[in-house]
Amino acid sequence: MQTNESAGHDVQLKSMLFVPGDSEKKLAKGQSTAASALILDLEDSVAADRIEVARAMVREYLSARPDRTDQQLWVRINCLDGPLALPDLVGVVAGGPDGIVLPKIESAQQIVLLDHYLTALEAREGARAGSIRIIAVATETPHAMFAAHTYRGASSRLTGLTWGAEDLSAAIGASTNRTENGEYEFTYQLARSICLLAAHSAGVQAIDTLTTDFRDQSRLEREVRASRRAGFSGKIAIHPDQVAVINVGYSPDAEELRHAHAVVDAFAQAGHAGAVQIDGKMLDKPHLVQAQRIIALGRSTPAKRDSF
Repeated sequence: MQTNESAGHDVQLKSMLFVPGDSEKKLAKGQSTAASALILDLEDSVAADRIEVARAMVREYLSARPDRTDQQLWVRINCLDGPLALPDLVGVVAGGPDGIVLPKIESAQQIVLLDHYLTALEAREGARAGSIRIIAVATETPHAMFAAHTYRGASSRLTGLTWGAEDLSAAIGASTNRTENGEYEFTYQLARSICLLAAHSAGVQAIDTLTTDFRDQSRLEREVRASRRAGFSGKIAIHPDQVAVINVGYSPDAEELRHAHAVVDAFAQAGHAGAVQIDGKMLDKPHLVQAQRIIALGRSTPAKRDSF
C-alpha cells in the first residue's frame, strides 16, 4: 500500500477540486492545477455501469502518486447506508488516499462507523492507523440538519465539514433551491450556517460548497470573499478555472498579515493582559485568536499573491 505520510494533514485545504473517478483526461488535468486537494469522485459524477472502472482507475491513480506534498488526494465514496460504500472503500484504500469525503451523512454515528471500517482496512493494508481522514457533507438530508451538534468529538479522523444544496432540495421535494434573484432560499442559507457552526464547534475546517457556474468568475470572487468573511477557510471547485480564484480568496494579503503580527506582538508584550490597544482600538482575546488564525493561513500561502 502507498502511504500518504507527506500529505501534511494540518495544511489548510483552500481549494478542493472534484474530478470524476472514471475520466483519465480530467484526472490528468487535476494534477496540473494548484488545487490543495483533488476529490476523486465515485458518487454522482460516475454512471452506475462505470463504478467498477472508476474504482480501479482511482486506486491506480492514488498508487501512482505517493508524494502528496503539494496536493492531497481524497475520494468521495457513495453514501454509507447504501450497497456501494463498502466496495468503494475496499477498492481504493490500498492506494492510500489522504481522506474520504462522505456524502449524504445523517449524523456523526456514520463518522464513527466509517472510522471503524477505515481502521480495519488500514490494518489489512499495513497502513498507519488513522492516516486516512474524513470530511463529511453535513447538510444533504433533512435529518442531518438536526444532528449537526453530534460531530464534536466523533472521531480524530474528522478534518472538515462541507455542505450542499442540491441533494437537500431533492430530498424535500423543492422545485428549486434559489429565489427569483438567484440567491439561495432561506432553508439553504440555514444549511450553510449550520455547517459553519458545526465545523467550528467540532474544531475542524469549514469548507464552503461549490459555485455551479464555473464561467462566472465575478460571482465566484464575490462568493469567496463573503465565505471567508463568514468564517469558512476553503471551498469546493468543480472546474480547474475556479482554483486560482479560490486559492487567492482564502489567503491573507500583506496588510492582513502585518496587522495580525502586530496584534500578536502587542499581546506578547502585554504579558497576561486581557486587552491591548492598537491604532486607537481596544482588542481582546477573540482578536488575538483571529490574528493567530490569519498568521497560520499565511504559512501555507505563496510569497507572491495575485489579487482579484
